[in-house]
Amino acid sequence: MKKPLLLLSLVWLVCLSGPAMAAANYVALVRSVSGSVKVTRDGATLDVASNTKLEISDRVIAAPKATAAIVFKDGTLLTLGGGADILVRDYVFEPDAGQYAFSVYMAKGSAIYESGRIGKTAPQSVKIETPTATVGVRGTRFLIEAN
Repeated sequence: MKKPLLLLSLVWLVCLSGPAMAAANYVALVRSVSGSVKVTRDGATLDVASNTKLEISDRVIAAPKATAAIVFKDGTLLTLGGGADILVRDYVFEPDAGQYAFSVYMAKGSAIYESGRIGKTAPQSVKIETPTATVGVRGTRFLIEAN
């Protein structure tokens, strides 16, 4: 009698942990959106709304008059302007293990970047690339445009 109850409990635990495990993959949260913003993930295109979770390899595209405020787990803020097209290439924020990475490719548009804990703790780990330049961040706030 105890074995079926134990087995049922384990199955229930696995079912409950499934959504939590999937949610653990996110690296950033979209805090606010104005206008049409889309995310492409695994070949599918989704509308972005407040509280949309972003993952590594997500491509975020803002319409010409749209904006989106993205907050990464370390507190880094990336505010996309109209026409922005970015790809989240890499993100690691594991302070207990001393592992950090922040890499975003901006194909076009404009964005305001404000450093979070990664930019302050391990600035050499932050990289923002455009078609014509790579920006190494050293704990600051700046506007970047890619044409």
